[in-house]
Amino acid sequence: MQIGALIRRAAVQFKDAPCLTEGERTVSFREFDRLTDRVGNALLAAGLVPGDRVGILLPNGIDCLVAYYALAKSGLVRVPLNARDPLDSHHYKLSDSGCRAVIQQGTTALNTELSISAAQLEEFCRSGSTEPCAVDRALDAPYRLGYTGGTTGQPKAVTLTTRGELAELSAFLTDLMPDIRSTDCFLHAAPIAHASGAFFLPSLVRGARSVVMAKFDPAAFLQLAQSEQAQLTFLVPTMLAMILEQAGVDNAKLALRRVAYGASPISPALLKRAEQRFGRVFAQCYGQAESPMVITWLAPEDHGREGSCGRPFTIAEVAVFDDQDRALPPGETGEIVCRGPQTMAYYWNRPEATAQAFRNGWLHTGDIGTMDEDGFFYLLDRKNDMLISGGFNVYPREVEEVLLAYDGVVEAAVIGLPDEKWGDRIHAVISARPGLDVKALQAFANERLANYKRPKAIEIWPDLPKSSANKIMRRTVRDQVIAQMRVVQKQ
Repeated sequence: MQIGALIRRAAVQFKDAPCLTEGERTVSFREFDRLTDRVGNALLAAGLVPGDRVGILLPNGIDCLVAYYALAKSGLVRVPLNARDPLDSHHYKLSDSGCRAVIQQGTTALNTELSISAAQLEEFCRSGSTEPCAVDRALDAPYRLGYTGGTTGQPKAVTLTTRGELAELSAFLTDLMPDIRSTDCFLHAAPIAHASGAFFLPSLVRGARSVVMAKFDPAAFLQLAQSEQAQLTFLVPTMLAMILEQAGVDNAKLALRRVAYGASPISPALLKRAEQRFGRVFAQCYGQAESPMVITWLAPEDHGREGSCGRPFTIAEVAVFDDQDRALPPGETGEIVCRGPQTMAYYWNRPEATAQAFRNGWLHTGDIGTMDEDGFFYLLDRKNDMLISGGFNVYPREVEEVLLAYDGVVEAAVIGLPDEKWGDRIHAVISARPGLDVKALQAFANERLANYKRPKAIEIWPDLPKSSANKIMRRTVRDQVIAQMRVVQKQ
């Protein structure tokens, strides 16, 4: 099956029911089908051929989703670009992926053969051929390229296929959100170019309406969730923390039935606060660019297992391996690996990196974790984020969770600073509500952490630097702390 066939079928089944809403604008399922046909045909008429890569640099909204699925219908390969990323990042991804074209809002010159403005995209919507656009490509041919976070160097493009996209869709509808209804409203608050975009197809095939926020704002989220009586949404933990800090959160009359979250771990303290306010409606999904959104998931009723990222999705096989790629028994710590139809095909133009990631048929995630006797998995940290203090392994996430359990701490990032004696000197940076006592927080942490895990110092910042996907950037925090130390040393 091609992705375009899902859009065409939804148009037949749900006709003039609202499919997408952005502000005052709404398009029906039939209109969405027609718009994606017109744009897909116009792109092919402009000289692009199936298999060409096309960058999409558009803000959250209807036009962004029309462009995404016009590419799917025309056999063109999507390269999503996040508007919050810097210009250098866009240039790199367009060049690395070999994009022939880019569809963008604004006038910034980007290095592609063909540049299509937002105005031209609107013209395509009006003047493109109304004939069905349905280019069939092999299920294992590239469908879209997604870039890794670049935590260990330049971001790598992961090649995702139609087969993988259909597997992800199946996983969502089978496990993560099995009860999406045609009467539901899904509120897209996170970037479409990142995780939130993965929830559009599941909503479309079930006839649910998608409401898209142009940009996340916690106060606007509460207002929109209330006015639309949204039943479904996806948030990253940082966004959830910001929503819970809003003055009107306790009085908002909400209808949320399922809140999926992921992209970064959630602290037990934040989860407890969220469940007290919204109820047991949270479902966690753990994945990565190489296996987007689909490795394990934690059902609402299983959130009593503190720290767990859940059991494998139905379509995924997951295990914990040691450094010799041998399966470890429950309770042992090692690298989480997975396999299944949802994983990437390969890294784009990086055969050596592909061979390193896929060993013995398993995708090696780079995440350190364990599995318990009941098959629930627990993430400790990224393999490359592990600190070594006095010869002992320290996982930043473990320390961060202790800090976040203290009343008043909003965000936390734990880093290692160079130290001749200890190797890594544990250092914490937090954002907090007014009036937080750092000495009391330090005492709280000291009572709950082994000596080698305790932060030697805790700083309070107004907020912590975040990626375009709202993940706290430990590397940036570390760079800024070291830069401040050097300034002080020079004085």
